[in-house]
Amino acid sequence: MEAEFSQERTDLSELSGAVSRIRENLGKIIIGQSEIVDLIIAGLLADGHILLEGVPGVAKTLTAKLIARSIDALFSRIQFTPDLMPSDVLGTSVFDPRTAAFEFKKGPVFGNIILIDEINRAPAKTQSALFEVMEERQVTIDGFTYPMEAPFMVLATQNPVEQEGTYRLPEAQLDRFLFKLSVGYPTLEEETQLLTRQHQHRSEDQLEAVGAILDKNEVLACRRLVRGLHVEAKVIEYAARISHETRHSKSLYLGSSPRASLALINGAKSVAAIDGRDFVTPEDIVRVAVPVLGHRVILTPDKEMEGSTPADVIAQIIQKIEVPR
Repeated sequence: MEAEFSQERTDLSELSGAVSRIRENLGKIIIGQSEIVDLIIAGLLADGHILLEGVPGVAKTLTAKLIARSIDALFSRIQFTPDLMPSDVLGTSVFDPRTAAFEFKKGPVFGNIILIDEINRAPAKTQSALFEVMEERQVTIDGFTYPMEAPFMVLATQNPVEQEGTYRLPEAQLDRFLFKLSVGYPTLEEETQLLTRQHQHRSEDQLEAVGAILDKNEVLACRRLVRGLHVEAKVIEYAARISHETRHSKSLYLGSSPRASLALINGAKSVAAIDGRDFVTPEDIVRVAVPVLGHRVILTPDKEMEGSTPADVIAQIIQKIEVPR
């Protein structure tokens, strides 16, 4: 699809260079998972949160840590457990006898890149503590509101829900994640390469080879570029049709929200920018459709029993909608 507009083109050379350096940074340790890495970078550029799901041992946490190390910003890691309380995440007011007043002590969520490990191991009470900060980038405690410093991004990992000792995330919280990405097993060749590299560098700390690529101001500048990318009216309508059809599909008990439609456009802008284009195509919408919509829809019970997945239904919906040209 060709861009049919006469506006001034956006120079994405610096953004493309930064993306290439981040890819190279992660490639020092991570083998394969190129699409996962690109979509995490896209989430960062789109000012969105990312949920990584996969069985233990497939480098979900490591990938998130490496992304955080690539940004010169305040990084915080929170290990979610069944006994974790909201105050352990957000912070709490502590009485100071010297001033005879309560002072707010910020929790670990106050940072720029927040890694929440095994997010589905904490109960609903703790999950709800994230609702405001993920959506509004602020925390309200005891009647006072504390804004988060930009950029603010949550990178969360979770094991599949059928594992023991986990809690299902509320739909309202899932809707706050821009992408949900499934991290699978490596191929035989990738796993062999991984073992070989680990054997050759067994005496070195490989994480030390990963340094910061961007600072906070550069991330914000890249986000402004991404927001300014051109999207034709027919591409916007295409994204809206996909989201709209999820609400009328007989295979889905719950369709996607308008927030999902916004996420489709924002995610598509980011992947277009990563590919070096200053305009969005329908193919960009299709590329992000499953990561954006898959965790926002719920299958009907009969479709679940048939073994269908949200990705299958979304693919069928896309198949039925005419692609704009």
